[in-house]
Amino acid sequence: MSWKLMTARRAMAMGGALILGAGLAVSAHSQTPPAGASPAAGPSPARTAIEYRKAVYTLIGANFRLLGNVLKGSAPYDAATVQKNIARLVFLSDLVSEGFPEVSNVGEPDTKAKADVWTNRADFDQKVKDFQTHLVALQQVNDAEKGPTEAFKTAAAQVGQDCKACHDTYKAK
Repeated sequence: MSWKLMTARRAMAMGGALILGAGLAVSAHSQTPPAGASPAAGPSPARTAIEYRKAVYTLIGANFRLLGNVLKGSAPYDAATVQKNIARLVFLSDLVSEGFPEVSNVGEPDTKAKADVWTNRADFDQKVKDFQTHLVALQQVNDAEKGPTEAFKTAAAQVGQDCKACHDTYKAK
């Protein structure tokens, strides 16, 4: 190999190493928190709980919407889709209570949860339990009936009433 080729390769390797090093240094610098900031700074536990419950309720609403449309007759009953949405709702209902830890009752401006959730916790927990129980009943009716029967409509309407009862009592308008 010629001396010029070896020198060119070394120069390219050195240039590549310098570029890589500079890139790593810039990357490390951009990830360093500003002076005085805590490296673990992030959302407060209250903010995290509020974001969690909003996500859970968004998913519940999205999955219940189809059932509501079936009940209104604006969407056809598709057994596989209805079964999937009900199974999701049953799963999501188990996540509801976790979104209301005591720490999230601190007057955060970005929540519609009333303080009554925490001052009347036994009633709130009962409403969540009723929601869960009625979702399981809806799932059982749907598995047995396999169609938009009167029993299915009654069970789905009961779940809707559970949502309304909790919102009327514990959600600010």
